[in-house]
Amino acid sequence: MMGGVVKMSDVAREAGVSKMTVSNVINGRPGASDDTRARVLEAVARLGYRVNATARQLRAGRSGAIGLLVPHLDGPYYSHLAARLDTLARARGYHVIIERTGASREGELSAISPERVRPYDGVVFSPVQIDTADVRRAGVEVPVLLLGERRLAGEFDHVMMDNVGGAELATSYLLERGARRIALIGGRTDAGVDSMATLRTRGYRKAHATAGVPVDEQLVVDAASFTTKDGYEAVMRLHRDGARFDGAFALTDAAAMGALRALADIGLRVPDDVQVVGFDNDAEGEYLVPRLTTMDPDNDTMAERIMDLLLRRVEADPSDVGDVVESVMSARIVVRESTRAHVPG
Repeated sequence: MMGGVVKMSDVAREAGVSKMTVSNVINGRPGASDDTRARVLEAVARLGYRVNATARQLRAGRSGAIGLLVPHLDGPYYSHLAARLDTLARARGYHVIIERTGASREGELSAISPERVRPYDGVVFSPVQIDTADVRRAGVEVPVLLLGERRLAGEFDHVMMDNVGGAELATSYLLERGARRIALIGGRTDAGVDSMATLRTRGYRKAHATAGVPVDEQLVVDAASFTTKDGYEAVMRLHRDGARFDGAFALTDAAAMGALRALADIGLRVPDDVQVVGFDNDAEGEYLVPRLTTMDPDNDTMAERIMDLLLRRVEADPSDVGDVVESVMSARIVVRESTRAHVPG
């Protein structure tokens, strides 16, 4: 709003709800429908409403800071997640501070050490190399919510994607559209390791097994960090090796973007010669040529779930925090131009 401080009553009027409903939504209390929550949060963002949190946090002995510890910010996924979490946090009187761990064990242990997390009211942590035993041994005294791919022992609230199910759906879609030799860009086969790459590789293999289509191991191409450059180089490597493929499932949209560029450089048409599916539903995918078909893990709902679970513990009485919660977010396919509209007759 122009010309004055935005009040809760302004948000209520903009969203078409009561002040009590606005209060319930921004404080994470139950009772509002998903549609109502979305309208309130949109009104909060549109009007620039800010909770007058200073007095509340001083009374509660809190700093108002939430730590977000992520492996990297090179690709769009974590940067977009950080923006979503920061918007939600600010609507409830907090702000997000981002730290990069570098996806190394040393970096993660340093980031989760008591000295580093002490200024935070709570921490959202995406570990790659360490597990819950490491976090427990670190002796962190603030609430920790784990974000990531691996199922970890149930000591902390944990939000994760359904990586296996999402990858299985993506691969099945390509198979249903007539692809029979599907390259997996970023595939990993590390036995006994649960990571984004190994879980999505598992889903890729599961879809092939269900369809009765064998996997050509030459088409499972590792990638260093799932960037656009990695996707480009993976497809060029397949081309140099003489591998034939009529579909490509890239484990991230960033890698899929690189794959599209490589296919264009090789002279292969998408989707006529090779169909491509990515994963993450990054905003950039809708503006590519062709527009990218992708798996949408519902990042907005995931961000809301993360913030609700973490602030439930930050703001709760220590004796009444409730049971540990594990949330698995399912993915859906967003069909665009990089896959065929129909099964070839």
